[in-house]
Amino acid sequence: MPSKPLDEPEEPDTKPLDDADISILKTYGLGPYADKVKSMDKELTDLVGKINKLTGVRESDTGLAQPSQWDLAADKQMQQEEQPLQVARCTKIINPGTEEAKYIINIRQYAKYVSGLSDKVAPTDIEEGMRVGVDRQKYQIHLPLPPKIDPSVTMMTVEEKPDITYNDIGGCKEQLDRLREVVEMPLLQPERFVTLGIDPPKGVLLYGPPGTGKTLTARAVANRTDACFICVIGSELVQKYVGEGARMVRELFQMARSKKACILFIDEVDAIGGSRGDDATGDNEVQRTMLEIVNQLDGFDARGNIKVLMATNRPDTLDPALTRPGRLDRKIEFNLPDLEGRTQIFQIHAKVMNMDRDIRFELLARLCPNTTGADIRSVCTEAGMFAIRARRKSISEKDLIEAINKVIKGYSKFSATPKYMVYN
Repeated sequence: MPSKPLDEPEEPDTKPLDDADISILKTYGLGPYADKVKSMDKELTDLVGKINKLTGVRESDTGLAQPSQWDLAADKQMQQEEQPLQVARCTKIINPGTEEAKYIINIRQYAKYVSGLSDKVAPTDIEEGMRVGVDRQKYQIHLPLPPKIDPSVTMMTVEEKPDITYNDIGGCKEQLDRLREVVEMPLLQPERFVTLGIDPPKGVLLYGPPGTGKTLTARAVANRTDACFICVIGSELVQKYVGEGARMVRELFQMARSKKACILFIDEVDAIGGSRGDDATGDNEVQRTMLEIVNQLDGFDARGNIKVLMATNRPDTLDPALTRPGRLDRKIEFNLPDLEGRTQIFQIHAKVMNMDRDIRFELLARLCPNTTGADIRSVCTEAGMFAIRARRKSISEKDLIEAINKVIKGYSKFSATPKYMVYN
């Protein structure tokens, strides 16, 4: 046996790894929850695969089948073979709830038919007075249609919440409290009326000189209640053709009933709510529109979700049938603001304007007797024009006094308040 060289070191005996050592090496670089996460991921993958197998066609994020499974040619051929439907109205149901039920449909300006349902429509889908789609051969009902509302009526809805709050209104605190009792309380706390057994007022008439804050207050209430706000100008309901104005009023109230809570504000209601005279020379179409509003006010529940506000600066011209209790239960007059109210209006406008610190708002309010909020707003704007003309960055008290002399005293002949006081 050959002997090893003396200069070579002896090799230590290598010990093989056992199962415990191998399991420790496998955990190198892994977190404490790595195995649980891996097993959970495998379970989720199996569950998704099982769901896809049960549902059959795998759908994409758009809700459509995969493009590879589309059959555009067959879809195009099917659309060409389908006949276009005709719009009709189901006026009456004969023997409802039975297998022998028949439906009387009215195709406008054409004819009336007694027809049945197609295989695609269930009897519970069709109601009396509903618009339906019928074919042109057998006149069977193939499709229930939603109620038709004129786009011009839909455009009257103010989608964005008005940005006017109660802090932006000055000089009419008492009127604001009375309006909140009628509009806010039935919508936010209806149980208080149920406990007493009374019905809240259906409608409110806001009247007063121009510029006293009637429209502004209505917008502030709509902001507070989070209700849908539908703003209508009275002249928009005056239409050219017979029956168009009354139809728009019906669709307005129909759209308001479909909302969760709705405030219907009709501004300048004297355009359509004028008193009916004895002579036959009056505008009959305007009177029909006003009578339709009267009819709709009688038709809905006082505790419902609709609150009707009307504003005018000529309450003496309104028809007594419109203003009687039961239709417009509460009348709120927006008078000219007093000294405290005028001071508050000046301070509200000063919040958003760059004015000097030492301005005496009460003195300015004393210099503006018998003025409305709109006049005070015009004074502040005119004072800003004086400051711009003098190339200054803030409005001084002298600018405001000059603006008062120009707007209040110089433009007094244009004021509508004296004329309002004569008629009311």
